[in-house]
Amino acid sequence: MKYTKLGNSDLNVSRICMGCMGFGDASNGQHSWTVDEEHSREIVKRGLELGVNFFDTAIGYQSGTSEQYVGKALWDFAKRDEVVVATKFLPRTQEDIAAGITGQQHIERMINKSLANLGMDYVDLYIYHMWDYGTPLYDIMEGLDKVVQAGKARYIGISNCFAWQLAKANALAEKEGFAKFVSVQGHYNLIFREEEREMAKLCAEDNIAMTPYSALAGGRLAKKPGETSKRLEEDSYAKFKYDATAKQDRVVIERVAELAEKHGVSMTEISLAWLLAKVTSPVVGATKLHHIEGAVKAVDFILSEEEMEYLEEGYVPHSLVGVMAQNTVSAAKEKHVWSTGNQKF
Repeated sequence: MKYTKLGNSDLNVSRICMGCMGFGDASNGQHSWTVDEEHSREIVKRGLELGVNFFDTAIGYQSGTSEQYVGKALWDFAKRDEVVVATKFLPRTQEDIAAGITGQQHIERMINKSLANLGMDYVDLYIYHMWDYGTPLYDIMEGLDKVVQAGKARYIGISNCFAWQLAKANALAEKEGFAKFVSVQGHYNLIFREEEREMAKLCAEDNIAMTPYSALAGGRLAKKPGETSKRLEEDSYAKFKYDATAKQDRVVIERVAELAEKHGVSMTEISLAWLLAKVTSPVVGATKLHHIEGAVKAVDFILSEEEMEYLEEGYVPHSLVGVMAQNTVSAAKEKHVWSTGNQKF
């Protein structure tokens, strides 16, 4: 395993971050392909044996049971100060807003619940899971700063946002003396490269770590066209994100398969080797032991410049999907609010 600093933080993280969205009680979540506690523990233990020290979960994964499984496994198999634990919180619900719960109160409630789930006194990285268009940005940034000041999180990160939003948030934080975002977790892989337009450039300029999710496109970049798996068959959200562009993506996937055969390695190693050349630590979901084993192997595999270009040249622009597509609609509404003079900054 290799390690690196997470952006402008003191956190020393493995180049592979274990994504724990697939852990948890399936009856408490929306994913039928999640794995139970016993198998989650095996995967966490194997990751630790291979040198993985960076683990990513969220309070929204299987109603907090992912956090619970991760926390128990790390308690049993690792020393707290030798692992980097990241979790995420969701925006306020309409019920929260109607009840008068402020953005800062919401953040305090969420971090306290996550810490209880994890069985920890603090997390290393607390991530703003998606932009909250119903809460003033000042409340979010001050609320997150209070979490840091209270010692409940060492640093803060953000996920599912546009580059202008990240720049705006960190500018406000700098102006007010609040904690700034040190990382961004966006949607980025060989068949979805829209983060390269603005986000990657901002992160390079400001030394903000990129820790993208969907590193293997829900398994599509790990299997030859036509091959399938339970995850590919049952992950409806991944289908929603990728099925519409399957024809154009196939060109890239076939090249991944070609290079994998040429080098005698897995497609996972090729796909992640490309991504590792671009970002700090991709978040790689694991629901089987070989998932994390294959991901770790990619750290030591280097593609030539010609091979990098060969993988990239088949890419065509993609429309935003999932959370970011929803953000586009919300951002347009927000812009209308600003244009009428009702600033919510």
